[in-house]
Amino acid sequence: MTPGDAQLTDPLEGWCDVVGPGRMGQALVDALSAAGVAVRGPFGRGANGDGASVVVLCVPDREIATAAAAIATGPIVGHVSASAPMDLLEPHERFVMHPLLSVVGAGTTFAGATCAIDGSSPHALAVVTAIAERLGMHARVIEAPLRALYHASASAASNHVTTVLGLAESLGSKVGLDRAALLPLVQATVQHWAALGARDALTGPIARGDEGTVTRQRDAVAAGAAEQLPLWDALTQATRELAAKPTGTPK
Repeated sequence: MTPGDAQLTDPLEGWCDVVGPGRMGQALVDALSAAGVAVRGPFGRGANGDGASVVVLCVPDREIATAAAAIATGPIVGHVSASAPMDLLEPHERFVMHPLLSVVGAGTTFAGATCAIDGSSPHALAVVTAIAERLGMHARVIEAPLRALYHASASAASNHVTTVLGLAESLGSKVGLDRAALLPLVQATVQHWAALGARDALTGPIARGDEGTVTRQRDAVAAGAAEQLPLWDALTQATRELAAKPTGTPK
């Protein structure tokens, strides 16, 4: 496919190069191609973006500055880190875009996800907005001072949830429960949170003030999985604080 074949309108006219052959790089190339964008890559180390109008760097944070320095003058250059500074892309006209979803490689569907963006100029912001929208994402500007907090929210929603699920899986395995047995409960909880917010979705002994059950649970964890007790106690305290909030609050 050539850029002319793609029949694109500005601001995505021309080639879009993707640098970084990992999961995000491959996912972006596949999704952009499917969306009709004239895309090349994913390229490896040292790619210079020759002939491209846009270059998206899908490399680890520690490699962004080096990868950006290898890009020839001309293209608008972006990276996909959640919190790395946009200044790492200097002196290029630049943008950042971070799809708010878990990307596992080729075949990832970006449609419907929020995409945190920012740009060094109105033109760069228009380019990254167009990329996000072409992939069916909802672009949302998150400016530099708030990006680390944005990333913390994303980590809580993904990494920390996975940690809690690991705890549930570990405790369940001791009584013969596997992930499949816990899955309907997890799915229902997420659905309730999506509909009601965290406070109103909360159920269980802490929410209903059943301290006897709370104590029995802690004693059981201490006896059967003592290594998990610090995490259990921290989660119990956080759950108490959530339960103490007025209903109708998401936090």
